[in-house]
Amino acid sequence: MADKLIRIATRQSPLALWQAQHVANLLELTFPDVKTQLVKMITRGDKILDAPLAKVGGKGLFVKELEQGLLDDLADIAVHSMKDVPVEFPEGLHLAAILIREDPTDAFVANHFKSLAELPANARIGTSSLRRQCQIKEKFPGAEILPLRGNVNTRLAKLDAGEYDAIILASAGLKRLGMSERIIEALDTNISLPAIGQGAIGIECRINDPEINELLSVLHDWETGLCITAERAMNARLNGGCQVPIAGFAQRKGNKLFMRGLVGSPDGRVIYRTEYSGDLEQAEAIGRNVAEDLIVLGADKILNELFG
Repeated sequence: MADKLIRIATRQSPLALWQAQHVANLLELTFPDVKTQLVKMITRGDKILDAPLAKVGGKGLFVKELEQGLLDDLADIAVHSMKDVPVEFPEGLHLAAILIREDPTDAFVANHFKSLAELPANARIGTSSLRRQCQIKEKFPGAEILPLRGNVNTRLAKLDAGEYDAIILASAGLKRLGMSERIIEALDTNISLPAIGQGAIGIECRINDPEINELLSVLHDWETGLCITAERAMNARLNGGCQVPIAGFAQRKGNKLFMRGLVGSPDGRVIYRTEYSGDLEQAEAIGRNVAEDLIVLGADKILNELFG
């Protein structure tokens, strides 16, 4: 039987390329007759580096071009960080697999401080995430939150150049790039609740491609899939993208799924939190219930003020 070639659409950042190569390796190890090829693309989110993503339309900035590549048959699958994936998919495309989740926490990265708690009250902290910003400002109202864009190496270089006292990155990205030593403190999820989908890799493909769908189903991690289903259901109900002050994190605890969610004002003065648990097969309902609780508390007012 001839080798089957699977073309993998990916962004060109070092982390995106690592993720795509990871999927390529999994496919080639699992299916000896499969060969892979990376199809490198540039997304709008990669081009706009001088403005906060929330200001330029956060939803889909890192995935649209990859999805168009699938629709145009330039690639067979696309590999995404799940926290970048919008709730809605273009007609004809869907999420076929979610890989086992890496560390979902936020990482405190600094050169002169041993923990987040050690920072001075007026510390310069780098992050372009409104989710991280609202949780940091709640604890450090006097902190100066400075924008931080670019790939992981660029962000670390800015910290090393003294532009910030500390920066907050995803632990998963640092670990995947072999930079675990830069993580000074993995922030407890009670201190910084992660983004929806953080630490998980998703694989998108055409719905009407049965052979590809069958191959990808073998890579799917059931438990991670449940957690991401709950988190994305919460996001869908709140109509949130990855660039809004929304956090949602689900965990399997025995035969139950436990989820926490929050919505906060960017200045950290108002943060609504809730949690919900239920049976594993109720993942979607659990996520929706978390969102409904947050709306009752007043979360929709914060989101409407920010994005209308």
